[in-house]
Amino acid sequence: MNINKIAAIDVEYYKVPLEEVLSDAKHGDHTHFELMLCRVTCVDGMQGVGYTYTGGKGGRAICSLLHDEMRPLLLGKDAADIDGIWDKLQWEYHYVGRGGLLSFAISAVDIALWDIKCKRADLPLWKVAGGASNKTKCYAGGIDLNFSETRLLSNIQGYLDKGFEAVKIKVGKDNYLEDVHRVEAVRNLIGPDRVFMVDANYSMSIEEAIRFGKAIEHCGITWFEEPTIPDDYLGFADISDAINIPLAMGENLHTIHEFEYAFAQSKLGFVQPDASNIGGITGFLKVAELAKHHNLPLCSHGMHELHVSLLASQPHAGYLEVHSFPIDQYTLHPTILNNGFAVAPDVPGTGVIFDDALLAPHLVKHF
Repeated sequence: MNINKIAAIDVEYYKVPLEEVLSDAKHGDHTHFELMLCRVTCVDGMQGVGYTYTGGKGGRAICSLLHDEMRPLLLGKDAADIDGIWDKLQWEYHYVGRGGLLSFAISAVDIALWDIKCKRADLPLWKVAGGASNKTKCYAGGIDLNFSETRLLSNIQGYLDKGFEAVKIKVGKDNYLEDVHRVEAVRNLIGPDRVFMVDANYSMSIEEAIRFGKAIEHCGITWFEEPTIPDDYLGFADISDAINIPLAMGENLHTIHEFEYAFAQSKLGFVQPDASNIGGITGFLKVAELAKHHNLPLCSHGMHELHVSLLASQPHAGYLEVHSFPIDQYTLHPTILNNGFAVAPDVPGTGVIFDDALLAPHLVKHF
C-alpha cells in the first residue's frame, strides 16, 4: 500500500476580524482577513495542513477551486509527488486561471503537501527547505495609512518595544508632502541606525514615485516598495534609475514567469514572493533560486508564521515581513523574536499548527 495516497481533502473558510481598521493607498480599509485552510489526509491517516489568505475578498472563489475543481482531481494521487502535482495544477487550469485565484488555491494544496513531507521526514521546514539557518532578519510591516501621525508614531514605538529593529510604513497620501512629513517623523523616532522601508501599494504614477522618492532620500530608506503598478516592469526600472533608493516588489507577482520579467527588467533591489499566492512553498523556492541567480536578497510578504522557516532556510535571505494580519495569533507557534531576528519553529512539518478552538468562532463554511 502506498501510504502517501491522498484519501481526503477538506477545505475550511474563515473570516477573521482585525482589532482595528487598517488602510493602505490602493486596497482601502481592511476590517478582516480571509483564511482558507486545505487539509490533505493520506490513507494511513497522516495529514498536512495548507492555507492561503486574502485581505478580505475572493476567499469563496478560492474555496470553490480547492473543493469543486482540485479535490476530485487530487483524490488518489501520491502526496509525495509534490512537483508533479504542482505542475499538473498549473496546466490543468492555466487557460482560465493563470496566476490570480488559481495561484492562491495551488498554494494551499502545495503547503499541505510540504507539511506531510516534513512530517514524514520528522524534520522542521527550515531544514528540509534548505537548512541555512533557523532564524532570519525581520521587520514590522505596518498597514497604517489611515493613522494620524500621533497614532502612527505610537504604533511604531510599539514595534520597537517588542524588539523589532526594522519597520515599514504605508505611503500614498493625496498630498505627497504629508507622506514626506510622516517618513521624517518616523525616522526621527527610530533613530538613524534602524532599518526603515516605505510601501506605496502601487498607488503612484512613475512621475509621482520619482518625485516622492527624491523627497525622502535623506531619510535613509532601505527600500521603496511597489511605487507603481507591478505589471509595469520597465516603469520600475525608470524609477530605479531616477532615485537613490532600492525598489522592492513581489506580492502581486503570482507566476514564476512574472518574476522572471521582474528580475530581467525592473532593476529591483529586493524581491518579496508570498507563498500564499506564488504556488506555495514550491513556488517560493523557485523564486528563491531566481533571486540567488540574480544576486538579490530574498524577502517575503505576509504569512510570517510560514515564511520565517523559508527565509531562514536560504543563505541569501533578506528581511522577513512580520505582517499586520495576525495569522500567527491563531497558531500554536506565534513568531518569536531574538535580538531582532525571527526564529523558525523547530517542530516536524511547516511549523504552522492552527489552534482550532481559537479559529472556530470565525468559521464561515466547512466544505
